[in-house]
Amino acid sequence: MNTMYNQQTIWVLVMIIVMVVGCRMSDTENPVFRTISNPLNLNYRFCLNDVSRRDAANPCIVQFEGGYYLFVFGSGGYYYSSDLIEWKLIDDTNLPTESFAPTVVEMHGELYYTASYAADTIYKTDNPKSGVWEAVACSFPPGMLEPMLFYDKGRLYLYAGAGNSVSLTGVEVDPHTFQLLGEPSPLIRNCQQGNGWETPGDRHDWLDATPWLEGMWMNKRGGKYYLQYASPGIQFKTSNDGVYVSDTPLGPFVLADHNPLVYRPEGFTTGAGNGGTFQDKHGNYWHVGTVAVTARHYFERRLSLYPVFFDEDSVMYAYTELGDYPMIVPDHKITSPEELSPGWMLLSYNKSVRSSSELRKYPACCAVDEDIRTWWSAETADKGEYLSVDLGEECEVNAVQINFADHDAHLFGRSDSVFYQYYLEESADGKKWNVFVDKSINTEDAPHDYIQLKEAVKTRYVRLTNIYCPSGKFSVSGLRVFGRSDKPSPPQTKFYRICRNKEDRRSVILKWREVEGATGYGIRFGIHPEKLYNSYMVYNDTEIELRCLQVGQTYYFAVDSFNEGGITRGDVMKEDE
Repeated sequence: MNTMYNQQTIWVLVMIIVMVVGCRMSDTENPVFRTISNPLNLNYRFCLNDVSRRDAANPCIVQFEGGYYLFVFGSGGYYYSSDLIEWKLIDDTNLPTESFAPTVVEMHGELYYTASYAADTIYKTDNPKSGVWEAVACSFPPGMLEPMLFYDKGRLYLYAGAGNSVSLTGVEVDPHTFQLLGEPSPLIRNCQQGNGWETPGDRHDWLDATPWLEGMWMNKRGGKYYLQYASPGIQFKTSNDGVYVSDTPLGPFVLADHNPLVYRPEGFTTGAGNGGTFQDKHGNYWHVGTVAVTARHYFERRLSLYPVFFDEDSVMYAYTELGDYPMIVPDHKITSPEELSPGWMLLSYNKSVRSSSELRKYPACCAVDEDIRTWWSAETADKGEYLSVDLGEECEVNAVQINFADHDAHLFGRSDSVFYQYYLEESADGKKWNVFVDKSINTEDAPHDYIQLKEAVKTRYVRLTNIYCPSGKFSVSGLRVFGRSDKPSPPQTKFYRICRNKEDRRSVILKWREVEGATGYGIRFGIHPEKLYNSYMVYNDTEIELRCLQVGQTYYFAVDSFNEGGITRGDVMKEDE
């Protein structure tokens, strides 16, 4: 049976099952699975100096003794989770956590840690929950940038490098003495003229600029080695991870036909590069990456988590379609991205909003425009400042994500006073209100607070009311409401132009027909009609120019229409058809 037919059939069956199960539940019962939504809801630390802003970057996650440890630059510690949903900060540690781009590998029943500019020391522990690590001397190259340690069949490898005019390198290391066993070999170089995804800019439009390559990561599966790298710069919405493949840890490596591996340039959460790929306790693969916010400073970032799969041809790909909508965290081995969908759509995009007050340059509409770089700000931080959204009709609300903007905040580092207190109310008519989320006594810092409701709520209006915010003014970059609407999914649309640029084949112009009732469109594309693994989200247009293509590849495209009622898949078309 055709693979594309299988994927479309699975999606339809999943949606039917979700709808049938939903009909059998009571009006308020929510499903038993647990979900998350990007960006990850961590207590991101405010930077220690310069512009007051939260930041976190260069993440890696390792599974160790049944739990997960997340190491990230800019947090003053590292995180532990038993389920990839709730994370606890371990900040009482002797690690050099202010050295950027940390890497951690498991060897001999212990975890080993190092980071950029920590070339003379590596740290190890058999109890990472304690925060205590033993320092061990090593002889890594001085000034080493963005290291990655990879252990394979008793042998240890070090990958490192970052810059716009350098090669990314790899070398074998003695796993006991940490001495280099040879000279580092160049593995990845700038190939911007052939690889569109390496071109800098939020739309790959800085054509004369040189990309910044960094953040290598290695995974082994089925005897193949998948070497990942980040480009074109962590501050861009187009920040991504590409992948090379080899039969040996030090190559030679060949650029994978499918690239980039992880790509998320549009939506609320954008950017996905400079991270790492790991397996969960059920055998599923995930990629943790860096989100580009860059509103107050070009190094203002968050973290995202995307599932990773290998198809029947061992092609490695990340699934980022609707990548900041709720996603099920599975408790078993899964085989397809469709198994992660709870069937909830975004209900709040560009809906009518009201607020208690607003600053002129930060109007309330910015809280529902699906842009993390814009926000609504009230005039004060006073108790009672509020923001409400009219969903336009009665909907079933299953989850809400509140992204606080910290407008005019003057905070640095961590403090016990950094948290948000608020409550959420719902109303069928905008007059009589009922509290359905009460965080009036909350003391946990959750700047991207994602709440999956224990009981779904049928309502039309949702109102967020402030009780306490730590500094600045009460402000929100995204009041995002998820669930189900009785509205039918929009009609199918199709391309009427797919024009590959003959002079610069990294680029293609796509135009499609507007359809009534669509909130937005999803472009799926890839190198085979049954491998449309990359995606691009569009809300306000019916034409885009994609500049992320590989010169030597032929591409296939499909455009889907979506709204609060669901997704309508489009037909696959070959370029220039």
